[in-house]
Amino acid sequence: MKKAKMLIDRSFTVADVDKRIYGSFIEHLGRAVYDGIYQPGNPMSDEDGFRRDVLEMVREMQVPIVRYPGGNFVSSFVWEDSVGPVSERPRRLDLAWRSLEKNEVGLNEFSRWAKKADAEVMMAVNLGTRGIADACNLLEYCNHPEGTFYSDLRVKHGYKDPHKIKVWCLGNEMDGPWQLGHKTMEEYGRLAEETAKAMKIIDPDIELVSCGSSNLNMPTFPQWEAVTLERTYDYVDFVSMHNYYGNPTNDTLDYLAVSDDMDSFIRSVIATCDFVKAKKRAKKNINLSFDEWNVWFHSNAADNDRMKNQPWQIAPPLLEDVYNFEDALVVGLLMITLLQHADRVKMACLAQLVNVIAPIMTEQGGGKAWKQTIFYPFLYTSRYGRGTVLQPVVDSPVHDSKTHENVTDLSSVAVWNQEKEELTVFAVNRNIEEDLELSIDLRSLEGYHLAVHVVLENEDMKAVNSAAEEKVSPKTADRTKMDGQVSTSLLKKATWNMIRFAK
Repeated sequence: MKKAKMLIDRSFTVADVDKRIYGSFIEHLGRAVYDGIYQPGNPMSDEDGFRRDVLEMVREMQVPIVRYPGGNFVSSFVWEDSVGPVSERPRRLDLAWRSLEKNEVGLNEFSRWAKKADAEVMMAVNLGTRGIADACNLLEYCNHPEGTFYSDLRVKHGYKDPHKIKVWCLGNEMDGPWQLGHKTMEEYGRLAEETAKAMKIIDPDIELVSCGSSNLNMPTFPQWEAVTLERTYDYVDFVSMHNYYGNPTNDTLDYLAVSDDMDSFIRSVIATCDFVKAKKRAKKNINLSFDEWNVWFHSNAADNDRMKNQPWQIAPPLLEDVYNFEDALVVGLLMITLLQHADRVKMACLAQLVNVIAPIMTEQGGGKAWKQTIFYPFLYTSRYGRGTVLQPVVDSPVHDSKTHENVTDLSSVAVWNQEKEELTVFAVNRNIEEDLELSIDLRSLEGYHLAVHVVLENEDMKAVNSAAEEKVSPKTADRTKMDGQVSTSLLKKATWNMIRFAK
């Protein structure tokens, strides 16, 4: 059997985990809002029309922040349409997804939903078809107490207390030719700088996210980050990152290596941010908001046909990927990678939360809500990956795949929760043919013992969950033994593992 070793010392730290790394995303897209979080008349919905079963699952995942309202949708969003009496709100063509937006759920309703979900709102402003004044008016409406036109308008709409939204995204994917109001890097840098300056005058305590590249394959990456941050560096706190991962060639071994691509992407963006920091002789670091990430490739063909040949529907089913077991392994791997960079990745958003490339699904027409395979690695990492990320010394066998070299069989991260006196190791065996024996040296954590070993595994890499049957779910396993301060665990081939130790 192949063997891997991990030496953990609590003195060797990466950083404390910002809980917002476990954020998610709700866009006015497909059935995310209507038929997803909101479905008045459903017996499972509350007095505000929000589905209680969905809310319960979101709270179970402990999602601290949710990005809203887009995404591509935001670049044609007229925020004024989404507030005030619902009966007076206009219906609009959503040009991003060729759908019809009825504005029944808007800014205030979503803020109310977020409170029920125990989450903050990460608000995006429209820098595609709108600009500085509209962003400032929206901020005034949301955060100013009262006594001005837009704050008093909020009060008139029934919300006396400000929403106090702390995190604001300066547009969305403005480097993408698909984006309404697409900008060159020079145009966006100038607009984002001036918008940031104005918004910080209104509310100096907000945190701002500057648009980074839409994905690591953009022809302007990483020059986009270098040029735009030249303008925005002094006024923003984060630069965004977006990337989706898939297995269109049905090569499982290569698919399980895509977290190495995420790692390389993160390192490149950090290097670019630090280059601008050096160039500007700045003192602060720009941190990363990986505010769109997930597996997304299953639904592409059907979506393209629906948007082209059946446009202008209200909440059509779009981007409804049904995830399998190997997708769950990849989501677990991507979360490990995000945690490994906890010193600079301070926010991240699994895109998205309900129905649209999501861990939570609802049946069309008012049926039950159910958990996709990817729900579980997110759930356990969010619950137990809080505390301080440690920097272990790892020795692992390696293998090559079709497009990746020197892929470690073991992908892992260790998180120490000093307050609860717990250590959690998340580990994936990326070898699809051989089991792996993992020994963990806990010599600096005297008195710690095994609490539980949880495994996500399935013989069928393509196994999926559905409303009728859950084929992929975690279980406890008797596969870890302790000998003094050294544990030995069996990581079966192609498995996700959570090994927790407690004092």
